[in-house]
Parts: sequence; C-alpha cells; structure tokens
Amino acid sequence: MNKKKLVIIGIGETAALAYEYFLHDSDYKPAAFSVNKEYIKEPYYLGLPVIPFESLEKEYPAEQYYAFVAMAGTHLNRDRASMYFKTKSKGYTLASYVSSKAFVWHNVKIGDNCFILEDNTLQPFTEVGNNVIMWSGNHLGHRSIIRDNCFITSHCVISGFCEIGEYSYLGVNCCLADTVKIGRDNFIAMGAAVNKSTEDNRMYAGVPAKDMGRDCKKHWKAE
Repeated sequence: MNKKKLVIIGIGETAALAYEYFLHDSDYKPAAFSVNKEYIKEPYYLGLPVIPFESLEKEYPAEQYYAFVAMAGTHLNRDRASMYFKTKSKGYTLASYVSSKAFVWHNVKIGDNCFILEDNTLQPFTEVGNNVIMWSGNHLGHRSIIRDNCFITSHCVISGFCEIGEYSYLGVNCCLADTVKIGRDNFIAMGAAVNKSTEDNRMYAGVPAKDMGRDCKKHWKAE
C-alpha cells in the first residue's frame, strides 16, 4: 500500500509518539521532522531529517506532503495552535491520527490535526474540532462537542450534550455532567467533578469543581 508522506512538526516527546502512531497505525508514512531553525541541535531525529520550518515548503512541498503539528498543551494550547496556523498558511493539508483501537461511531465528525489515541470512546453525533488532542481512555458522550485547540488528557468522562470551549484543557480523571458547557480558555484540574457550566478564562478544581479564582490568561500568557 502506498502511504501518504508526512512531515511531523516538532521534535519533543509528543512528536516521538506521533511518529510511532502514524508509522504503525495509519495510512501515513513519516518522512521528516521540522522545527524552527533555532531549535535544531542535530540534523536527524529518530532517523529522519530535521528541516528548518522557515524553509520547509521548499524542501518538502505542500503539494507532495501532508503535515502534523505534534506539540503538547503549553500555554493553554497556544503554542500548538500558533504552529498549526503557520503550517496551514504554508499550504499544507493537516493530517489527523485516530487510533484503530478507539471506538468512533460512523457519524462522528473529526477535524484536522487531531490526535486521538487508544481506548477513546466517541459516541453517536459527537464532534471534535480542529487541532484537538484526546489522550488515551476518554469518553465523549452523545451529542457532545469539543471545540478547536483543546487538550483532553486521559480518562476524562464528558457526558452527553456537553460542549468544551476553545483552547480548554481537561485534566486526568475529571468528569462532566450532562449538558455542561466548559467555557473558552478553561483549565479543569485533575479529578474535578463539574456539574454546572463554567465561565471563560477560569481554572476549576475539586469535587464538586470550584472556581479557583484565577484568570487563565494570566496563567498561560508568555512574558
């Protein structure tokens, strides 16, 4: 089978994992890595060339290669989102990885540059936006929506008819009751139980989840 050629944006742990998953469980074949020139310390990573992002399209044209931005949730996903938009502006089609060991109902909608790992359950009529990471073992209940640029860690339970606002981060083992809407730029702490909708730009922790009185913009904003 002729696989689609893929450039992975990043050289950190998330990029290494993306390499493994795409190589062994997808229709894509990693061909190179790419980061900004200032971060290149070695010419190869995992046996593949590392190309300066500034000149990527000259060496690996968007007409011949797909791309995947493999970065974590730093600064409430802003770093990953920034590279996502820059990569798209170069003309690349962004690939998504959906594990063959995830349960994804036939009418689920999934955007580009998503990273959906093993043991996720995506029930009927759910939607996952662009540039979303769903680590292993999450439950996305029927009719629920995850907006763009979110990070869902592991073993999060998102009940039915929920909505996760853009750029939000859900910590390990948190759970959301039916119809809860998580605001934009939310940080939901590990183990939080959220039984009512939240405000934008806030951090929530505890059982039940309580507003920690912190503005997430101050938390993620780089100096």
